[in-house]
Amino acid sequence: MPTIVVNGIDLYYERAGHGPPVLFLNGSGSTLATIAPLLEVMAGHMDVLAHDQRGLGRSAVPRGPYTMAEYAADALGLIDAIGWSACRVVGVSFGGMVAQELAVTAPGRVERLALMCTSPGGEGGSSYPLHELAGLSPSRRDEISTTLLDSRFSAPWLATHPGDRMLVETMARRRSDDVSEQVRRGEAEQLGARRHHDVWDRLARITCPTFVAAGRYDGIAPLANSEAIASRVPGATLHVYEGGHAFFVQDRRALPEIIDFLEA
Repeated sequence: MPTIVVNGIDLYYERAGHGPPVLFLNGSGSTLATIAPLLEVMAGHMDVLAHDQRGLGRSAVPRGPYTMAEYAADALGLIDAIGWSACRVVGVSFGGMVAQELAVTAPGRVERLALMCTSPGGEGGSSYPLHELAGLSPSRRDEISTTLLDSRFSAPWLATHPGDRMLVETMARRRSDDVSEQVRRGEAEQLGARRHHDVWDRLARITCPTFVAAGRYDGIAPLANSEAIASRVPGATLHVYEGGHAFFVQDRRALPEIIDFLEA
């Protein structure tokens, strides 16, 4: 298994494909195993590097608390170890927060930046406080998570939209209370770092072409938050898709456009 020591911890990573170098940053609670289909599509177009972020998957679960600066430093340490002086960066949800932190910290290392279903924090707007779901019953948590995924997802809607119903069922299978204490701790530490994400006052430091992508019905990272990012990053373009937090699988236009941007 490809594991490398970065900032004193073991990070599990994978690299696949050929073409422009792209660092992929994953969302809250997601691992390379859960996001494998998306990485496979992207690797058909570019040289994709991705890792299980600290606390998750096959990477180490160091003592917390974790910070967004540490997540960005892990990503920078990984591309240093691979030997990339600069690369394109794409971040999904929490990964988009890490991508922003990375881009404002080391703007010269980022050639192109794609931010998907994410938020800037601060006065620009924060994503839904997912840490608050932990104290709810499984049934109530699933109910709220469904409408956060897409604000249209009522029972009548899902009854007449089989593709969306399948998406909800897939996401529900990924949520489980039957996990080890270490997994639970790593996920909680990640959500703790997420609570304090705020790059709003630093977004103007980003100097590369930036593609901001949002789902019109996203209940986790509302469209207004992506509009705020695009308003603050010089030259950024905003792209709105018909879907929620997983718009890139709901709107068939989304992924090809994001890949085209990263390949340019």
